[in-house]
Order: sequence, then C-alpha cells, then structure tokens
Amino acid sequence: MSDQTATLTPADEDEYVPRTIAFDDLDIDFDAAIDASMVSVEDGQIVEGKVVKVDKDEVLLDIGYKTEGVIPARELSIRNDVDPAEIVSLGEELEALVLTKEDKDGRLVLSKKRAQYERAWGDIEATKERDGVVTGPVIEVVKGGLIIDIGLRGFLPASLVELRRVRDLQPYVGKELTAKIIELDKNRNNVVLSRRAWLEETQKEQREEFLDNLKPGEVRKGVVSSVVNFGAFVDLGGMDGLIHVSELSWKHVDHPGSVVAVGDEVSVQVLDVDRDRERISLSLKATQQDPWQEFATSHRVGELVYGRVTKLVPFGAFVQVGDGIEGLVHISEMSAHHVDLPEQVVTPGEELWVKIIDLDLQRRRISLSIKQAAEGGVVSAEYQEHFGEHAYDNEGNYIGTEWAEDPAVEEAWASYEAEQGFATGEAPVPTEEPPLVEGEAVAAPAEEPTDPA
Repeated sequence: MSDQTATLTPADEDEYVPRTIAFDDLDIDFDAAIDASMVSVEDGQIVEGKVVKVDKDEVLLDIGYKTEGVIPARELSIRNDVDPAEIVSLGEELEALVLTKEDKDGRLVLSKKRAQYERAWGDIEATKERDGVVTGPVIEVVKGGLIIDIGLRGFLPASLVELRRVRDLQPYVGKELTAKIIELDKNRNNVVLSRRAWLEETQKEQREEFLDNLKPGEVRKGVVSSVVNFGAFVDLGGMDGLIHVSELSWKHVDHPGSVVAVGDEVSVQVLDVDRDRERISLSLKATQQDPWQEFATSHRVGELVYGRVTKLVPFGAFVQVGDGIEGLVHISEMSAHHVDLPEQVVTPGEELWVKIIDLDLQRRRISLSIKQAAEGGVVSAEYQEHFGEHAYDNEGNYIGTEWAEDPAVEEAWASYEAEQGFATGEAPVPTEEPPLVEGEAVAAPAEEPTDPA
C-alpha cells in the first residue's frame, strides 16, 4: 500500500471535489499479504528469534510468526529443574526447534535444548571422527558416573573419571572436565565419554618416565587409594600399583580392609614393573619382619615353647606358638600311650607346653611334640625369665622369680591394712563372737578324718 499527497483545489466556489490520495498497488488480497509477511515453519525446523517474555514455567520467543512461540521450562536446558531466568534473558537472540506448529491450545511450541542438541550432535560426530576431545561442566551425579554438559548429556562412567577409580563423585559437580568420546549412538541418545583416556594420552610421557625410574626391589612410600576384594591400590605419586591380598601380610588375610584403609600411608616394595601393560606389582609384607624368619632365628630344635591349641584334625592338632606361627603335633607325638583321636588328649583353646622337634623355614612347617615336652628340656628364651632353670629348686619344684621389694607397693599395702584395722601381713582377728540369730543352731566342729589304717 502506498500514499500519494495532493494539493486540494476547489473546482469552483460552491463544490469541493477531493483528489485521490491513496491507491491499491498490492495486486493481491490484503489478508494474503499479511500471511506473506510471516515466516513459515514446519515441525522439526530450527528457527531463530528474540526472547520477549520470561516466566517461571515458560519463555516466549518472537520468531516473526503470526503468534509468539512458547518454550516450556523443561525444553530450555538439558539440566533438570532449572529456573528459566537462569538460562535466558529478555532480548536475547537464540535458536529453537519447532516441536509443533499448533498444540491443542493453538500455540507454537518450541524447544531450545533440542535445537542445541541437533547442533551439538553434528559437532560431536565431527570431533569423534578426528579423535578430538570435548569439554564441559559436570551438571549431575548419577548412578555409575557423571553427566557432562557438552551441548547434550554426555555420560562419564565413574571408572573413567581418573586414572584410578574414584569413590566420591560429588566434588566434581560444577567442574569443567575434558574427555574423549568413546561411544556414540544417536538413536539411543547415548554419548559415553572417558576422561581417563584423555589423561592417559596426555600423561603418557610422564608415565613412561615414571616406569623407567621404578626398579624391582626398591622400597617406595605411597598412599592407599582404594581397597578391593583382591588387594589394595597404592598411589606412588605418579601411578597406582597393586598390592595383591597375598602380599599384604605374613598372616592369613580374610579381606584387605582388615589390614589397610583408604588414605593410609604405607611403605611398599616394588615386586614387578610391566611396562607394556603399565602395571606395577607391590608388596607390603616384604617391608615387614617375616615372623617365620624371626621365629627360626630365635628358636631351635629341642626347645620347649608354650602354645595354644587352635585346631584338631584326624592326624593331630595345630598349636599356635607365635604371632601367626602354627605348628603340628602329629597324633603319634601326643602321648606316650596309643591315641586314637586327638580329642582324647587336647581340646581347642587349651594352652600347653610343646617341644620343637623339626623346623623347616623353607616350607614354613614346624613339627611339635607334647609327648617329648613332658620328658623335659630347655625352655625357649622368651619364657626363661619365668620358666627357666632358675625358677626351679634342686628337686625340680617351681619356685618362680624373685621380685625386688618396691617401697611404694609396700607403703600402699601398709596403708590398706591400717584402714582395715589389722597388723601388716596378718589377717584381721574378730574381737568378739558374732551374735546368734534366733533359732539358729551352732554347728558342731568337724571331726578329724580317721586313718584308714
């Protein structure tokens, strides 16, 4: 439609005839012209527009259509339960995907996050094709891992967050992480990431140098980073090494958690370094005194040791004679007379003297004898203070160890006895007979036992 200005002049003094000042130059219907001025949209199309209103549950977007588009709050971001005002602002230009041109209320429904997803998916496919990396903030902790915002929801499994498994994932929320893409499936909307792969790639030179400087046999200090059923991992300051459960202690270990805990500082010996698989084998018990070696050093065959019966078996009994040291008393060494079953002589938990009759350090076996212990012998050093030869008189009677008198002890006893009202070292003597209770008979003195002869 166009305007044309004209000068109005009367044809004569009595009649006014206006000149035409506007005319139709559209050549089409007016309603059709209005429709032609509007953008056309189709379901699934990505459109651009300006934010004209922000409410708590939706955003209005002017895309030049006959009505403003509505973006529900749930379609604003891949993050859950967000405040629209935190995602967009008035006047902001953004892209949205058309979900439906007209819902049951006649509204144009749009989605910002799906437009973002479509754009991001193409970028991610290109990134994986060139073996690149993606970076984004951690927005959520889910079962088994983390969710990273990379334009869409990327899943980072817990086992792939660090070079070693991380137990507590909560501190990662809000942090920017870089990771490699290891799996893509658009049909399932599945993107799996690995930060560990990126760390391994970027730290390869440092790891190789660390492994080159690590020699079997050397002792290193480290911190227990995780405890599993088959052992414990130790952070050596550059890489993790594994202490297998068999290398945790000289004693039998039911579970590694009974020996070490996460955060413990330990000294370990390097057993093996596998450079191809980048694995380090460690030993905790190698840095500790071998109780078997210690026992073999301080004892010899023929000595008497004190022990406790731990287990009965058809062929004898096991007796603990040291910390983590058990020896076998064969059934033939249980008694001077014939024994059919071990329980005829000993019971579990019983403590008794046994004699060492064989000591095999290489096979870690000790043979013991109850029968020979009864015949006497030399008491081992750790028991000699109380059970050595000096503790017996010439006739073989146990007299114990002489103790030096302690003045403080004597003073304490003297104070106690004074409070009780009797002389030191003497039992209290009653001053009068106790009164009889009415109806109580006096017991007659016991007769002396007669000589059976």
